Amino acid sequence: MSSFRIAIVQHPSTENVSENLNFALQSIREAKEKNADLVLFPECFLTSYQCPEALRCLPPMETIYSLPAFRHWYQSALTPDSPEVRVVCDAAKTYGIGVVITAFSRGNRRPQNTAWVIGRNGEILLTYHKVHTCDFDWERYLESGDGFFVCDFEGVKLGVMICYDREYPESARELMLQGAELIVVPNDCDNMRPRLRELSVRSMENMVGIAMANPPGKDAGSSCAFVPMAWDQPDNAIAVAPEFFDGLLYADFDLDAIRAFRAAEDLGKERKVNAYRHLLGERKC
Repeated sequence: MSSFRIAIVQHPSTENVSENLNFALQSIREAKEKNADLVLFPECFLTSYQCPEALRCLPPMETIYSLPAFRHWYQSALTPDSPEVRVVCDAAKTYGIGVVITAFSRGNRRPQNTAWVIGRNGEILLTYHKVHTCDFDWERYLESGDGFFVCDFEGVKLGVMICYDREYPESARELMLQGAELIVVPNDCDNMRPRLRELSVRSMENMVGIAMANPPGKDAGSSCAFVPMAWDQPDNAIAVAPEFFDGLLYADFDLDAIRAFRAAEDLGKERKVNAYRHLLGERKC
């Protein structure tokens, strides 16, 4: 595959899972009509990125398991076998398109913030749970993921970060060390201007393409895509949506150009890992 088109969904989800699912199916059909290879949804799209009101006052962790609202939230979280996820898998197979669908999923004792990468044949290629949960707020009640992973999407090495993962350089670097060529970022937050600069740098320093999907809103939206080829160019963005745009943004990645850039450039190739004394587990790739 020499080129790769991602349909980036910029649309708000609601508390109604059926409504979210219907919009997801509509987006998958539209993306296929526009010859996209993959559809990327914002963070927790199927379930919506919301927690019970009882958790917003940040009660002690040991008390949440007795709260009816928490128990309902946990039981409502999805699994790979949930009908909503299976319907998306079936749509991916029907239309022959990849999908990155997101939701709160059911962890061991608490929900997890999850993205499933689905292949064109409807099979789940990768399950990723958000590692850097926002523990300064209600996301402390989620179970964090324990690693970053890359899957093979028809010869394209694809990795996932979710929202706050973006603010830790180690997230993208860990994916790059595993060979990621494209990183997709389901997102749901505002104050996007500095975060676009973060993603621009993550793309350049790791020699990867990056696509991010974010719901619309004031100082939000701004779904985007970046390529690493930033030398002699004013900007390495290949697509950025307006804040209030509601719909699908398309980003075309030239994989041949990205691979040639990776072969020619030395970013990350001459890393002096012995000097990174405080980065536990660092190894030279």
